[in-house]
Amino acid sequence: MILIFNYNLAMMFHFKQFSVDQSGCAMKINTDGVLLGALAGANKSSAILDIGTGTGVIALMLAQRFPIAHIDAVEIDENAAKTATANLQNSRFANRLTLYSSGFETFFEVHPDKKYDLIVSNPPFYINSLKSPGAKKTLAKHTDEGFFDKLVHDSAAHLNTNGIFWLILPPETAELVKTLAIKCGLYLQRIIRLHSFEIDTPHREILSWSFAEQQVVEEHLVIYDEPKIYSKQYQAMLKDFLTIF
Repeated sequence: MILIFNYNLAMMFHFKQFSVDQSGCAMKINTDGVLLGALAGANKSSAILDIGTGTGVIALMLAQRFPIAHIDAVEIDENAAKTATANLQNSRFANRLTLYSSGFETFFEVHPDKKYDLIVSNPPFYINSLKSPGAKKTLAKHTDEGFFDKLVHDSAAHLNTNGIFWLILPPETAELVKTLAIKCGLYLQRIIRLHSFEIDTPHREILSWSFAEQQVVEEHLVIYDEPKIYSKQYQAMLKDFLTIF
């Protein structure tokens, strides 16, 4: 079966249980975000934080997956925050979703006592690289090492004892973050390496950390069997969300 899935085809993207307006958001719905939303797990699920929510899609997916959780979503870009607010408020999960229009640093400063069972982020990930054209794209995609130092440190400080911290990153950036996590007392739990095709080297890693030391679980996820033909593995991950499956 040939499946053509263009996340950027229209400003309004319809999932099975909610819809997402992408207007005003530099970073549109993409494979990285939906896979993180589908795969991020928690030991408990009463309090969840999505850092850099963009359109709000990850927060919405987590609200669908964890029906008793309250989810806070943080977005620094003002226009994206407005769009995300509308997306969250227009969903069936609205009473469990709260959008904060600020950077995560400010959010944690204002809410020093908040603790979470699950913290997720699909962060900007290009470090010390050529900035993309346009201020919004630059904000959404590029950062420096200090950003990750602060992100990991603050997230660790706001995890519950049994909480789990999830990120999706390119492999090179993931190596830096693994080192930063150790300094914050976080132990790597799981690595899911994403391949476009089976023969390709991984282009992303989905990683999770907790305060409990354990054997790291390593997995691989292949997105395509052939060009425009999604693998059964990918379809299984997203069948509860995407209308094409």
